[in-house]
Amino acid sequence: MEVPIVQGTAVPAGGEKYHDNQNHYQESNNNSNNNNNNNNNNNEFSHLTPSVRPEMQPSGYRDVGWAGLFVVHLVVMVVVISINMGSGAAAAANGNGGVAEPDYSGIYYLVGITAVSTIALGSATLQFMMRYPEELVKGSLVITVALSGVMAILGLMSGQLFAGILGILFFAIGICYAKSVWPRIPFAAANLNTALTAVKANMGVTFIAYGMILLAFGWSILWFIGVGDSLSSNNTAVVFVLLVSFYWVQQVLSNTVQTTVAGTIGTWWFVPDEASSYWSSAIKESFGRATTYSFGSICLGSFIVAVVQALRAIAHQARQNEDAQLLVCVIDCILACIQDILEYINKWAYVYVGLYGFGYIEAGKNVLELFRSKGWDVIIADDLCDRVLFMVSLGVGVFTGIIGLVCAFLDSNLLVAFDLGESSASAGFFIGLVVGFVFCSILMNVVGGAVNTVIVCYAESPAEFQTNHPQLAHEMRSAYMQAFPELRL
Repeated sequence: MEVPIVQGTAVPAGGEKYHDNQNHYQESNNNSNNNNNNNNNNNEFSHLTPSVRPEMQPSGYRDVGWAGLFVVHLVVMVVVISINMGSGAAAAANGNGGVAEPDYSGIYYLVGITAVSTIALGSATLQFMMRYPEELVKGSLVITVALSGVMAILGLMSGQLFAGILGILFFAIGICYAKSVWPRIPFAAANLNTALTAVKANMGVTFIAYGMILLAFGWSILWFIGVGDSLSSNNTAVVFVLLVSFYWVQQVLSNTVQTTVAGTIGTWWFVPDEASSYWSSAIKESFGRATTYSFGSICLGSFIVAVVQALRAIAHQARQNEDAQLLVCVIDCILACIQDILEYINKWAYVYVGLYGFGYIEAGKNVLELFRSKGWDVIIADDLCDRVLFMVSLGVGVFTGIIGLVCAFLDSNLLVAFDLGESSASAGFFIGLVVGFVFCSILMNVVGGAVNTVIVCYAESPAEFQTNHPQLAHEMRSAYMQAFPELRL
């Protein structure tokens, strides 16, 4: 069913308000329309189009079957993990060959220290981003191009001609891309600055992100302990299911943050008085909707991406087979493209899920239709902020991976429960890398969700932004006109 788009004002279904399970956007629209009527001759508003927003969806659970499936899966996994851990302890208690009870204290310590390091580094990075948004956008572009150059040099020096040629190709493409988008950096920086300002006004969303990190921390420990040994199994189906479970939970936690942020930033955009405190009502109500009415939609989108991530992990494992390197590489590239497309759709879909309460499929369809109708395809395709957030998450992950490597190297018994032998240090790096990257990605979703919501709201309602946040609106408008003079606002 096509969602009605109302020109000039958005009237929530049933006349309900956004807070108390709907919103105050109706009040915001009425105020902004009055302001627009009073400023018809004001050049600040003369070029702005009226609000173009869909109706707020009535209260109701969306994609509820997927929420039920996720809960059932989680219960099954906890039972399986508990059985595995119990059987290991029972075997040790029965004196199975004199084997002592598995000591998992090392994995507790390793995951714990990398998690604490991630929180510290992530928090420091957020503060830095608030100070130097434009420099970070430029730096991420330069680093990406430089890494391609390093890949080319290392490939040629090691005699791997294919890797070297591939690196040169990516290096050339990276330079062309950086040159083409460089004039758009101020607009990306303005988006980032606006998003960070909104987050700073509602810092409670970071508390929710940290809560999700703690849940991810607990899940990672249970998963690594309970099924870690199974990853060496020859049964690919079992490994695949375990990987889907791991990635699905992580995706759900991450996307819950993104959906909560979308609702909070949307309220800050239209009704700033309702979203300008550390633990504002907008945060609480947005989180409530994300974990109830919209939870099924979050589970659906998260599952689709988790399946592709698990397939890619299987493909990486298959690279150990030297007879199928080319085929595996092609499959991995195809899966990488599919994952990029799905994540691209997800990041915009969850904005509409958080803002208006759509189901997952409807949300993705309608938000992409908004951009198409505005001619904003080039803007969302060149969203440079995502590159910054990915580079930050990757950098933190590598750093915590090094911490895990050092810990495992200094204490050879740290991961003795997994009987890894000489691979203990490599496993320490891998665990640190995964924990750091996943945890930091959840934290960066606060910023990523805010940036995505800012772009959507700016496409729909620039006049409201001008009314409620004039200084930020002036910066955004100037950067926009400089970067995209051919596009209307």
